[in-house]
Amino acid sequence: MTDVRGAVGAVWKQESARIVAALTRLVHDVGLAEELAQDALVSALEQWPGSGVPENPGAWLMAVARRRAVDTIRRARTLEDKQGLLAHEARERQRQDTSPGSAAYGAPEGARPSDGGDGDGDGDSDFGDGAGGPDDVLRLMFLSCHPVLPTPARAALTLRLVAGLSAAEIARAFLVTETVVARRIAAAKRTLAEARVPFELPPGPELTERLASVLEVVYLIFNEGYTATGGDDLLRPGLTLEALRLGRLLAGLAPAEPEVHGLVALMEIQESRAGARTGPAGEPVPLHEQNRGRWDPLLIRRGFASMLRARDTARAAGGPPGPYILQAAIAVTHAQAPTAADTDWPGIAGLYESLVRLLPTPVVRLNRAVAVGHAHGPRAGLALVDGLAADSALRDYHLLPGVRGDLLVRLGRYDEARREFERAAALTANTAERAFLLRRADTAALAGAHTALPAETTGAPGLAAAAEAFLAHGGLDPASVRSYAQTLTRLRRTLGDGFPLAGLTPETVAGAFTTAWSTAAPATWNRHRSAFRSFAAWVPLDPAAAEGPPRRSGTPSAVRPISPEALGALWSSPGIPLRERTLWRLLYESGAPVTAVLALDLTDLDRDDRRARSGRHRIVWRSGAARLLDELIGDRTEGPVFLTGRRAGPARRTAAVDPGTGRARLSYERAEYLFKRTGAGLDPDGGGWTLKRLGRSGRDGLAR
Repeated sequence: MTDVRGAVGAVWKQESARIVAALTRLVHDVGLAEELAQDALVSALEQWPGSGVPENPGAWLMAVARRRAVDTIRRARTLEDKQGLLAHEARERQRQDTSPGSAAYGAPEGARPSDGGDGDGDGDSDFGDGAGGPDDVLRLMFLSCHPVLPTPARAALTLRLVAGLSAAEIARAFLVTETVVARRIAAAKRTLAEARVPFELPPGPELTERLASVLEVVYLIFNEGYTATGGDDLLRPGLTLEALRLGRLLAGLAPAEPEVHGLVALMEIQESRAGARTGPAGEPVPLHEQNRGRWDPLLIRRGFASMLRARDTARAAGGPPGPYILQAAIAVTHAQAPTAADTDWPGIAGLYESLVRLLPTPVVRLNRAVAVGHAHGPRAGLALVDGLAADSALRDYHLLPGVRGDLLVRLGRYDEARREFERAAALTANTAERAFLLRRADTAALAGAHTALPAETTGAPGLAAAAEAFLAHGGLDPASVRSYAQTLTRLRRTLGDGFPLAGLTPETVAGAFTTAWSTAAPATWNRHRSAFRSFAAWVPLDPAAAEGPPRRSGTPSAVRPISPEALGALWSSPGIPLRERTLWRLLYESGAPVTAVLALDLTDLDRDDRRARSGRHRIVWRSGAARLLDELIGDRTEGPVFLTGRRAGPARRTAAVDPGTGRARLSYERAEYLFKRTGAGLDPDGGGWTLKRLGRSGRDGLAR
């Protein structure tokens, strides 16, 4: 079973773009095309374990998806024909005499619901062969990167449809959360459908304008294959080869665009190192340790040729070099060095300075720090890395502590380096990278074995051990444990599990808070500060460090209501469980606080008058919530109105439970999570849905 699932996943990564592209050409709706492709994937997961993997699994998936697409088109045509027939009959009845002998009682001659075919065979000739032409994937790229979509949505949708990446993998590439990516993809599909964007390559003048976002997406796809964000292997060769193919196609489409050739040159040269980037067991091999004899000379020559085309077209255009040309120039400099020692690091550092001025992203600045560390010494590189420590975009980026650990090793600060490598290993989701980083941590520990440690840190517990002991010490209620665990988990990820408690100085704590919660609202910042102070008092820490960072002040921002259009989409969404529909409708119609609604017991309800009392709050609702409440409650007479999905454990038997089922009251945290998860794909403004916003929307509606 595991092998079959692995085969299905591998085939999907290779074939999903071609399948979705061919289906989009058939059904003219990229959202529907992906759904049909996913249906074919589900069929493979159901059938292949019993029947075995087909000889040509990609063709099998394409055939199943195409049949479903044809069935969908036929059903749509049949429905349209039937609707047309009914409309015609209605017009006839209005126009003609309605006597029994009138023609208004019969269908027009020859009008029959169509089956989508021509009367012979299965009618598939209407739909083409469904296999897709050679440029269908390219058309899909331009469709995903259409100007009607914002730039983040273009990249996310293309990575999803063309590269077959999951939302989690895309989030890792963008340094954002998975929820944000899911929301972008759903909104992008909806926008493309509403705008009726055609499935075609853009015309000449428009082609140049739309290349920038396409190039960004191609390089993101390449990077996911070059260093996979998850899984067991460091490389995903299929993705890098697909990105190269798309880059070469783009270069053929826009031969006068310097940046296209620059990107192709960059990818060709980087891919040339693939054979030397991993060892016998699949472990990563750093650039300076690679056997350059294993670099692919053909790809290097192709990269140099593309770089020459980029240089010539840039000169002809008369503009400065763009970001891809600069990155390609860095790759060319590496490729020209016969050995690692011969690398022109000052030249590379200078190129990165130009790149930072043009593209000052956190990742580019981190790469500049690496180059500066080689060109001007590890102390200069470390100063630049430490300047990035407070950047929230890098707080979960494993290469930040990885680079810092490497610089610390070169400075002989082995114990600090070990902690940085351990932290980097904890942050990466790639098995090969994690093992490599842990080996580096072990090596640093051995190198530092003869280095005297400060007396106060010798044998002292690390942050992880202290945090786990604090959460398990028995003096906290479950809600406090959950809240404190959020704070301490984030601090552990920021500082590393092995960070010594003696190292928690006021400066370290302030820096960790800035990295973890720099953009948080004052209330959130202060909540995490209070949790840290409780932990620090229990340890105990030095009083100055235990004080924590300064408290933040500020007026809480007003809760924005959810727009009527978004609420309409919410109420019409299929598949929402009855409990959630009832809770959300009750919150909206009553405008009552979330905690008050969740605290309702059946004995609090006056269902005839549609009102209830929860503590000091009076809750009133309308007919929509009343119908749902009747359906939800059924014959129950006691216990909480809103119940969990399972029986309460022994620790919660004293809490409010339903006597008939033994299920406890639905918690605020669970209710909020379910609403946020549903709202992630429906929130057009990206503001983040909460139950409090839903209640505010109801209050505003009542006020109007």
